Amino acid sequence: MKMKKNVSDLILSVSLLLLSITQLQSQTKRVLFIGNSYTAVNNLPQTIASVASSVGDNLIFDSNTPGGYRFMDHATNPTTLQKIGIGNWDYVVLQEQSQYPSFPDWQVEQEVYPYAQSLNNAILNANPCTETIFYMTWGRKNGDAQNCPILPDVCTYLGMDNLLNARYRTMAQDNNAIVSPVGAVWRYIRQNFPSIELYQADESHPSVAGTYAAACAFYTVIYRKDPMLITFNSTLSATVAQNIKNATKLVVYNNLAEWRVGTYDPVPQFNFTISGGQVTFNNTSLRASSYIWDFGDSTSSTESNPTHTYATTGTFAVKLRASKCGIEKHLIQNVTISQLNTEIPANNDANLLIYPNPTNATLNIQQGNDLTINSLKIYDIFGKLIIEETQNFNQINVENFTTGVYIIEVVSDEKIYKNKFIKI
Repeated sequence: MKMKKNVSDLILSVSLLLLSITQLQSQTKRVLFIGNSYTAVNNLPQTIASVASSVGDNLIFDSNTPGGYRFMDHATNPTTLQKIGIGNWDYVVLQEQSQYPSFPDWQVEQEVYPYAQSLNNAILNANPCTETIFYMTWGRKNGDAQNCPILPDVCTYLGMDNLLNARYRTMAQDNNAIVSPVGAVWRYIRQNFPSIELYQADESHPSVAGTYAAACAFYTVIYRKDPMLITFNSTLSATVAQNIKNATKLVVYNNLAEWRVGTYDPVPQFNFTISGGQVTFNNTSLRASSYIWDFGDSTSSTESNPTHTYATTGTFAVKLRASKCGIEKHLIQNVTISQLNTEIPANNDANLLIYPNPTNATLNIQQGNDLTINSLKIYDIFGKLIIEETQNFNQINVENFTTGVYIIEVVSDEKIYKNKFIKI
């Protein structure tokens, strides 16, 4: 029992080490921020960059954030469109004016959604690999007093925040985009750490703590890393920063799929059929543009749906790596070969002896007394001609052949002799 416990502890330690290595791998991301003062105040992009740098990551950013700007303003703004058109962004962040997404359905459908779609289309037209991030903002501290008389739903923080949350989720879903749920992080902080002041005196724009909470949320979404790794605390106390990071972990990092992070990654999947040593792979992967197969016997392929012939029996771990836009995922399945293709073509004859068989480099050919070879051909198991020889009939170099089963065919006068050999 002692031995088993030690092995289990070792496996757990190795797993945690591998997770730590993955978490610590440095990443560089290019992000464009399109919004208004909610992004500009306290320089949110630079705060995210400082947060990222503290974990060993790099953020290259640009922005266009005129005060009070709406999506409809950005959709025709030359500076916005020029920056989007550069196209070398990993992400483009879209932040609507703070009140508009909480307006009545008819108004949002006319004045918000169409322009969100227009901006997203411009982003994808510039680079289909760029992902759009919708910046979910927050309800005002005590609701929207300006619009409360005509819109009762926004009279309270919760009422306004609920509408913003729902509308940003809708925009992300409709545009195959992701969400940076800053508003959701703020709500958790308000409920669980009420002493942390997220607002400036105007009860709308973010304080330093509010911007830091936004930066932690964005860092987690962009880099997909645990915010507890962050060591940059801005000008906040260690306790306040720690509480904000903990809120981000619970709301964002532990629920990345809820915010559609990773939803559009490639998904490797495949099935296969076995006939003797020959395996036909059916690639059913989603959202991938390129593939690398490792057949588990030191051979590989970049075909979408390859067919592979194994030279030996056994169980092979087949790995499919599916990639798109620099994101790679892999899947491993075991393929068990219990018997090889043993059928020999017609006219196999003892007059044609080949050895060693299997071979990894040289194939020797011994002719019987009644056999004079005029020509020699080698085919793969699928009937494709690999080489044709009209002079050298005693020894063939097969070192560069891929692993598999081959058919050797010789012509003697008007008779054809065939035999099989395996390249290992």
